[in-house]
This record gives sequence, C-alpha cells and structure tokens, in this order.
Amino acid sequence: MFITANYVDIVNKKIFPAKITIKNGKIEFIERIKNAENYILPGFIDAHIHIESSMLPPSSFGEIMLSHGHVASVSDPHEIANVLGLKGVYWMIENAKETALKIYFGASPCVPATPFETRGAKLGVEEIEELFKRDDILYLSEVMNFPGVINGDEDMLSKIALAKKYNKRIDGHAPGLRGEDLTKYINAGIQTDHEAFTLEEGEEKIKKGMKIIIREGSAAKNFEALYPLIDKYLDKIMFCSDDRHPDDLIKGDVNLLVKRSLQKGCDLFNVLKAACINPALHYGLDVGQLQTGDPADFIIVDDLEEFNVLSTYINGKKVYDCDKELKFKEVYPVNNFNAEKIADIDIKSCKTYNVIEAVDGELITKKQNHKGFVPDIEKDILLFSVTNRYKSTPPSVALIKGFGLKKGAIASSVAHDSHNIVAVGSSKQEMIKAINTVIEMKGGICAVEGDEVKALKLDIAGLMSSENPYDVSKKYTEIQNFAKEFGCSLSSPFMTLSFMALLVIPEIKLSDKGLFDVEKFKFIDLCIS
Repeated sequence: MFITANYVDIVNKKIFPAKITIKNGKIEFIERIKNAENYILPGFIDAHIHIESSMLPPSSFGEIMLSHGHVASVSDPHEIANVLGLKGVYWMIENAKETALKIYFGASPCVPATPFETRGAKLGVEEIEELFKRDDILYLSEVMNFPGVINGDEDMLSKIALAKKYNKRIDGHAPGLRGEDLTKYINAGIQTDHEAFTLEEGEEKIKKGMKIIIREGSAAKNFEALYPLIDKYLDKIMFCSDDRHPDDLIKGDVNLLVKRSLQKGCDLFNVLKAACINPALHYGLDVGQLQTGDPADFIIVDDLEEFNVLSTYINGKKVYDCDKELKFKEVYPVNNFNAEKIADIDIKSCKTYNVIEAVDGELITKKQNHKGFVPDIEKDILLFSVTNRYKSTPPSVALIKGFGLKKGAIASSVAHDSHNIVAVGSSKQEMIKAINTVIEMKGGICAVEGDEVKALKLDIAGLMSSENPYDVSKKYTEIQNFAKEFGCSLSSPFMTLSFMALLVIPEIKLSDKGLFDVEKFKFIDLCIS
C-alpha cells in the first residue's frame, strides 16, 4: 500500500511531495516525488483529557476524535473512578477497545480528591498498584492533592513511589503553585502541569523542570495566556483540553489549538511538534511520528491553515474517511446512583453570608460576602446546593455569584470530583425540581423554568450517555441555551457548575458535607454573622 501527498516531516522540519509505502501497519519507505496534492502528517494527540467530561463513552469519543485528526489521547479515568472505582476504570478500558483511537489510560491517585466529600469509591495504594501491574495503565494521572505532597502525606507519597517503582510517568495538577512549595512538589517527582493560568506561572514551572500542557477546555481556557511558551520552550510544551463537553468536542480539540497557534504567528513545525510528537515522546506512546519504521499513524489534510481532515489512519488502516458517515457502537451502561428525591432545601438565616463567586473561563472561585435577603436576583446572589447521589441525605446549601440567572434553575450529576448532584437556582422550588429530575434519571443534566424541563439522561455512571453523540451534543446545546435564556452570562454554564464542588481548586467551594475554604483546607460556616 502507498500514499502520495506533501509529506510534513515534523522531526526534520521539511515539507516535500512524497510517496509513502506502508507494509504490515508500519512506514516502510518514504520517497521524494515531483508533485502531490494534500498534506500528510502525524496525527494529533490530546495530552490530558477526562473522556467522561465529553458525556460520551470512549468508543463514541474515539470516533469523534478520529474525525478531527487525532490518533491518540492520554486519558485520566478519574471521574468514573470516583463513582465506581476499579470497576469503572476497567469498564473504560474495555469500551475503549471498540474504537481505533489509541487511548492511553492512567491510574488516578486522588480518588477521592479529599476526605471532605462523599464519593462512590476509593483508589488506595493497593488499587493503584493493581492498576500499575497492567500494561494498559501507562502513567500516574494528575496528583491533585498538591498540599498533601508538599506536607509529606503518606498516601500521596506512597502512590508516587509506586509510579517510580513501575517506571510510570507522573502528572501534576497545581493551579497557581509557585515558589518554594512548587519546588517541593516537583522534587517529589511530578513531571507535568496542565493547570498553569498565567505566563509567569508556566515559565517558572518549566524552568524548574516541568512540562506544561497548554489547556483549552470548555470551562478552563488558558491558551491565550500561555501560547508564547510554544516557540520559547518547544520541547516542554503539549496541548490538552482536560474537560470538553459534547457541543465543543463535536467542533474539534487539539486541531483547533493548532490553527489558533498558527494564527498567533507561532512556528508551524513547533506547533505540530507540541501537538503530534511531544506527548508521544513524553509518555512513551506507541504512536508513529511518520518516520521510516514507525507505526503508520497519520492524517491527510487539505492544507496547513485550516487542517480539514480528509482521512485518518491508525497502524496503516484508514479509520476515518471524510466522505463516509461516522458509525457508533452500542454501549452497555454501568452506574452507581442511590439517592431518593428531596423534599426541601434548607438555607440558614444570617446577617452576613459567605458567598462563592464563579469566574467565567476558570476553575478557581473567589470568596465574597453578602448582607441581606437571599436569593437576591438583582445582586446575582443565587442558591447553590450539593446533594449526595450515593445515599439519601439533606442537600448542603450555600450562595453563589457569577451565574447571572434571573429565573429558573440548573442541575447536574457531573460534579468534580465525587459527582454528587450540583444545582444553582433563583428559587427553592425550581432548584428542588431540577435536583429531583436528575435523581429520577439516575444521572444527567437539566434546566428548569416553572413547569418547563429540558433534560439529558447520562445513563453511564451519571457521567456519560449511551445515545448517538450528535444527539447528545444537540440535547446538551438545547439545555445550555435554555439556561442562557434564564440570564446566565457564563460561556459554559454546566461546565462551570461541574467545578463548583471541586475542593482542591481555590478559593471556596461546596461539598455535600458543607462549605469549604480551600486555602485554609477546612469547612467554614455559611454565616459570617
């Protein structure tokens, strides 16, 4: 088998017309020719993603990624692990075999991320070692408990020691970490970070030995701040989305960052090395670089500006053709959802309240306060709750600012990291209805205004849908647009909502057990006075 196209040799920084011969799934020979149409280059790799956030199972996720020119992803099954433990991780691995995309999974060391929330499962030191004994677990995924690492937490250090014992790469997660604490974190063995959100932070981490994975997801968007690092520290840069909801995934992933980087004036070969080569080198992926003897993993695109994907090949086999409709495999769901409907949301009466302020495009929140009645729609002070999905308990309740709802409520069982039910609303009645809708579905997202309800069922662990991906994307878009009609000013309301219970991201969050000050790393009262 052979293919003729303009050969983009990223390794040697050359482009020339070529005839590429493929035999037994590998590149056998590359020969210069006089002229050719289109371009052939190594495929894109997302260096850090939670597949579950796409609301699609790996089999469907993979087909969409292939259509965008991806040949591999480095995937942390952290979300389903929090819900179902090892059973969930093994389900992801098996389902991933239904797609040609090379999906490489890691062992998640922070399940749960903290002991201050109710989770569905736990991955302790024994479970991490069980995973590391498998050939299909490639790395220790993001070490989110960076305070634990810095302060010598025995559990975290034991898991890092296991990664070193089994010669696994170690991913980081340290938003805003600088100075001496960053040095301690890196010295423990942490090698990457995808949480940097300023150029100065990214540069400090690189200079101290880390590799930076530039993230542009549905909620956290750091490309604009970090893209200058690409040409300055090429060998230290990769791309990822981290969390990408279905409406965004349908549009693209790393391929979009490649286009944006070029529009910013970054060097073509540098951008492609970060997108196609660096992740394979760092993680030791069995992914070809389009060199003689490599696995024949590559894409054919129409030009080097728009990068419209004409076809994708894995191990020499065409697995995506732009002229053919995508097909998706049937999926058999797993779940862990035991909550019963709630009857009320009880909020304390205070003179002055602690308030969580959400920040559009970021995972961090700000700590504010409010005096007066609640909710206060005019001041954008809304009700916020987290309801335990694993057993029936009263919801924890707080106040939140930044969502901008003038009416209605939204709720979701996608809530990092324990995936309890999060809800924001302008009234108790609509909040209760939204939460109970999610409970009835045993997982999903919904928006409620009065008697009108729009919902998407997530029948796989309350995180993913077994429906056709295009239907999932359409329903998700409809629900999100419905929420925006309530006055929501956030670019991605449900993605932002999903991080409001993540207790390892500063400054203040809410778990099913109460309001939590991340910087003090302890619970605080809703009432200041």
